[in-house]
Amino acid sequence: MGKKIKTGYESETTRLIRAVIAEDPRIAEEQRKGRSLWWDKKLDLDHLRRARESKVPQKGYVYQTEE
Repeated sequence: MGKKIKTGYESETTRLIRAVIAEDPRIAEEQRKGRSLWWDKKLDLDHLRRARESKVPQKGYVYQTEE
């Protein structure tokens, strides 16, 4: 990774988001809750392995009945 260059530039969108969060700090907390609900999960590696092993190969055209 290269070095980050500080330009002092902040986009209008970033400023808007910062202002909205400053007005209502609960938004940031709700974001953290949502992230933990949908994304921050521990993976069950055995379950993932079994799911991969049991996957049935699918043909290119699923409605084709003949080989």
